Amino acid sequence: MLQHSDAFVFFGATGDLAHKKIFPALQNMVRHGALDVPVIGVAKSGWTTEQLLERARDSVTKFGGGADPEAFPKLCELLAYIDGDYKDDKTYAALRAKLGEAFSQRNIAPHVFERREEAQTFLAALERESEK
Repeated sequence: MLQHSDAFVFFGATGDLAHKKIFPALQNMVRHGALDVPVIGVAKSGWTTEQLLERARDSVTKFGGGADPEAFPKLCELLAYIDGDYKDDKTYAALRAKLGEAFSQRNIAPHVFERREEAQTFLAALERESEK
């Protein structure tokens, strides 16, 4: 049975692996209808979301066969960025806030709400960790 996720979070969003492999794969997933949840990239690069979007466009141009005219804009709508150190609790507090924002702002398909309790448990765990 295929399970659905509420969000896709990846660390190292500004790195070489993301540039060469992850962004092209994400665009391909959107193209094939396999990705329709918030995508949150986390890295410590001092970047803005706009800079990450530029990096994603460069990535799919160089390594993904080009920016798909339908899939890439959709990926950009799904994509958010958190700049922070992986060892800093503030990074995880920002991730918690971004996930909460994404869940509340999007009209997520009903199948996602079947697992909403799991998502709330995850967000609560992030909050507890950030309070330590």
